[in-house]
This record gives sequence, structure tokens and C-alpha cells, in this order.
Amino acid sequence: MSDHIPVHLSTSSVYPENAAYAFDLAERLGYDGVEIMVWTDPVTQEAGALKALARLHRLEIGAIHAPTLLLAQRLWGWEPWGKVERALDLALDVGAQCVVVHPPFRWQRGYAESFVEGVAQRQERWGLPIAVENMFPWRTGASAMQAYLPGPDPRDYPYSDVTFDISHAATAGVDALEMARDLGPRIRHLHLGDSFGSFKDEHLVPGRGDQRCQEVLEHLVRIGFGGVVSLEVGTRKMKPAEREQALAESLAFARRHLGQGHLPGAR
Repeated sequence: MSDHIPVHLSTSSVYPENAAYAFDLAERLGYDGVEIMVWTDPVTQEAGALKALARLHRLEIGAIHAPTLLLAQRLWGWEPWGKVERALDLALDVGAQCVVVHPPFRWQRGYAESFVEGVAQRQERWGLPIAVENMFPWRTGASAMQAYLPGPDPRDYPYSDVTFDISHAATAGVDALEMARDLGPRIRHLHLGDSFGSFKDEHLVPGRGDQRCQEVLEHLVRIGFGGVVSLEVGTRKMKPAEREQALAESLAFARRHLGQGHLPGAR
């Protein structure tokens, strides 16, 4: 474990810009590394290209986020376990700490029925954590649909490793600090982003919503968290200068509340 908790930038935070842009921006702003969301950008799928970018910018690759999003259903084929296994291979090749996966969609019933056991089996076989991310019901007005099987809340299942996403907890109507405490040492990876708890998964700059982001970070310091904090902030509608300011502000927030005021990016 390093002497401080690394703060990384998810490539999803610069969408629709590509991975090369994310590495360049992460270095200029003072992030410790990058989380790779596997996407249609071919660089996110190619270990050699990712390692070259990491060397060029002197950054770590903290996690590989498997292509399990709704809009990535066709990427790397239709077979879900094949996607997870390919993400594991990529993570091992680039030296990532874990693979981030979402639980199955409810229409992926065969995949869902074997998901808990399948995660454990592949984690053991590859020797790399598969950190299952907390999700949320899909809500419209007074109605809600459980879109994920076996369920969206990892507290209900015996995953040994979890990616805890604060914005997702808000959308699910869950207190972030309470969930972090419940998950305890199972948190392998943190997605830091704020929210007002609306039906939409907001991924705001931390401090611009009303979630307990500061308290979650301070909690991680207290428990000796050995993973990575990854900024997952929505900037799609921002102009380049506005995006850079938002992600600099995000890094400063994380550094400050992790007790890293003396490190690059802190204010």
C-alpha cells in the first residue's frame, strides 16, 4: 500500500474525447493515474497502446471498466462472460489493480443466474479482483423497475470486492456514508461523483451536489483503504476549458478530503 490513496481520472470523465486526451489531461492536472472505460475508442481495447500512453504520461492504470454499459452491449461480442474475461486479460497486461463490472441486466437471465459464483470463480482463476459496482433502480415518477439481477445493491451478495459509486447510491436513494460503512473492507475501488439524488444518474463534480462525498473520503482514510479513488464526473456538455476546470476542482476536492493538501492538484 502506498503512503497515500491514489486519485485517478476515469476516461468516462472526458467523454466524448478519447483515451489519449484523458491521459494528457490527467498528467497536466496532477492525477496519479487513469481508469480505462472500455469503449469504441480502439485505444481502450489495446494493451500496447494503453501501456505506451501510461509510460508517456508517467501515470498508472488503476482499473479496467469492462464494457457492461447498456450502450456497449455489442462491444467485444454478445457473450457477457467473454467480455469480463477479455477485460481481465487486458487488466493483467496493463498492470491494473482490478476490473470493474456492473451486475447483469434483468434480460440477461442466464448470465445473472451464475453471476455471483462466476465472479468468484474468475477472480480466483485470474488472480485479480472483479469489483462489482453498486447500481440503482430505473425510476420514472412514482414507478421504479429493478433493471439489474441478481440485484443492484452489493450489500445483498457475497462479492469479495466492490466498486462503490457515490452517484449511483444517490440515485438509489441510499445514504452514501452508511453504504460505505456497511461495505467496509470490501470496497476495492471508489467512483467519486456527486448528485442531488434525482432519477438521473448525475455524476456531478464532488461538492456541487448534496451527497456525503467528503465524509466518505474521510471514512476511507480512517479504515486504511488500499484501493484507488477514481473521479467519474459527467462533462459531456462542457467546453474544454470548463471541463478542465471541473476536473481540476474534482481532484482538489479529493486531495483535500483524503488529507493530501500538499500533493499536486490540491488547493
